Amino acid sequence: MENIAPLSPPIVIAHRGASGMRPEHTLAAYTLAIEQGADFIEPDLVFTKDDIFVARHENDITGTTDVAAHPEFADRQATKIIDGESHTGWFTEDFTLAELKTLRAKERLPQLRPDNAKYNGQFAVPTLAEIIALAKAETKKTGRTIGIYPETKHPSYFASIGKPMEAKLVAELKAAGWDSAVAPVFIQSFEVNNLKALHALTAIRLIQLMDASGGPADKAEPSYAAMATPDGLKAIAAYAYGIGPNKTMIWDGVHAPSSLVIDAHAAGLRLHPWTFRAENAYLPVAFREGSDPAAHGRIGGEIAAYLALGIDGFFTDFPQIGVKAVASVK
Repeated sequence: MENIAPLSPPIVIAHRGASGMRPEHTLAAYTLAIEQGADFIEPDLVFTKDDIFVARHENDITGTTDVAAHPEFADRQATKIIDGESHTGWFTEDFTLAELKTLRAKERLPQLRPDNAKYNGQFAVPTLAEIIALAKAETKKTGRTIGIYPETKHPSYFASIGKPMEAKLVAELKAAGWDSAVAPVFIQSFEVNNLKALHALTAIRLIQLMDASGGPADKAEPSYAAMATPDGLKAIAAYAYGIGPNKTMIWDGVHAPSSLVIDAHAAGLRLHPWTFRAENAYLPVAFREGSDPAAHGRIGGEIAAYLALGIDGFFTDFPQIGVKAVASVK
């Protein structure tokens, strides 16, 4: 494989914080990621009942908090249709922030990350405001610019229950002094109309997320595959700064790489693929070590291979390894 130059110096995005070493979307995970050298920390944003942004992978908090162990909230369990799928559990939009703050985070992948599960019960659910404050404090402390990379989760669903995200998010970021293309912020979404609405409201850089199958939940485009074509990428460039593709859309670790990096760069788009994880369960066969799914393989080698393909940044649960990989290819 020939080396391709990135459009921008590659950035390390701490996926839900240093989530390979602490329960995801906790201030502890974000703080550790910053200590490990991450350029950006990534909160997935959902709304509380009182319209406060908090960081959870999903609005269904059954698997990431101890809510099921709180008898006072037993009657909050519900079944909802979100993006066409039925979910039964407890949902952030049914809790005030004060109520959510009585819960504690737990590890989402205890089978693969038993060491993380040792931290269960220690950390609260953080707000976007707390994450912004952390990034600003750590920027001042370290002398490095620590950015945030929020994802709007299920924006069409939240809009359908009277909780549109776009104006509220832009206002909160603007209050932090972040309202330009040079602000240390990227806003990402798997949906399309959500990003187009944000594009009309702010100059902050936007990232169109794409998966290896399916299409956006808002049905604004027929499929991610169509969006990844040269014509689809040109359309994305009209409202977004870059794309966040599933890493397998660039290379599956076995066959020759796709043309996605070259095609996206031709459209002026940066690429920030996701998600680089150390466990064998998530690695291509060529980078695994042994047969235990929870054992760590050669994630540094995998990241270096993608950097050689010209990516402009990447999401990883192990930012320390990502930082070393970037340094090794400079």
